Amino acid sequence: MLHFWGIKYLFKSQYINIKFPIFSHFKKINRMKKKFLFTLSVAIAFFTAQSFKVPAHLKTLVINDTSADNQLTQQEKQEGWKLLFDGKTLHNWRTYKNISGSSWKANDGALCSEKPSGNQNPDLITTDMYQNFQLSIDWKISPQGNSGIMYLVTKDHDQTYESGPEYQLIDNKGFTGQIEENQKAAANYAMQAPAVDATKPPGEWNHAVIIVNKGHVEHWLNGQKVVEYELGSDKWKEQKAAGKWKDEAGYGSAKSGHIALQASHSGVANTGVCFKNIKIKVL
Repeated sequence: MLHFWGIKYLFKSQYINIKFPIFSHFKKINRMKKKFLFTLSVAIAFFTAQSFKVPAHLKTLVINDTSADNQLTQQEKQEGWKLLFDGKTLHNWRTYKNISGSSWKANDGALCSEKPSGNQNPDLITTDMYQNFQLSIDWKISPQGNSGIMYLVTKDHDQTYESGPEYQLIDNKGFTGQIEENQKAAANYAMQAPAVDATKPPGEWNHAVIIVNKGHVEHWLNGQKVVEYELGSDKWKEQKAAGKWKDEAGYGSAKSGHIALQASHSGVANTGVCFKNIKIKVL
């Protein structure tokens, strides 16, 4: 019988490969297996990283989790978000200048306006005023529909849009009549046109974000930044002087104002607009 140390030496030597070549094959198989497993793990890690890579246009903006409609997540609460619509009531809202005859209703978790039989259809405004903020809101519009979201709105004019810049909401393809580029959905209405058409078809929910921070304004639609401008800049003043708002002295002049939701505005029967997940964070 071999001594233990003799056996250990035998297995360490080349002798084992000569007398028992099957062991060398095992070694080769093990090396191949290790190389294969290493290559496979690197490939899996690479494709996993790619699948979770954030698209470039979302690097500076994360779409709020709306898996539970009209509620704030724990993270949103910690970040200072405020819920402006509870899905059931018009709390936090009132009609512009308290005008009666509103078509606004809270129904099935959405805040909706439809064209009434008469012409009286006032917009809604927030009870509070905001200066620097990020507004997150979901919206959908009916075929041929037309509406808008105004911000920095004051009560010094007959209409909300005469003071507050407007995030346009409209059926780009189905609206009756010609639409200019700066009148399409997500435009700063009659001022800055959206860079791309990122809308979903009428009847489907869209996600909008409006950021107003010390004069810097951004419009986002479904994860894409489509409008960016500097409120009150020389370029902005030139655009205003050459466009629809040239005679509106108070347009875009307020540093603080209300958020306004424009009532169904198309003039076409059976058209409407709905909102949900309305959240705001003061910056």
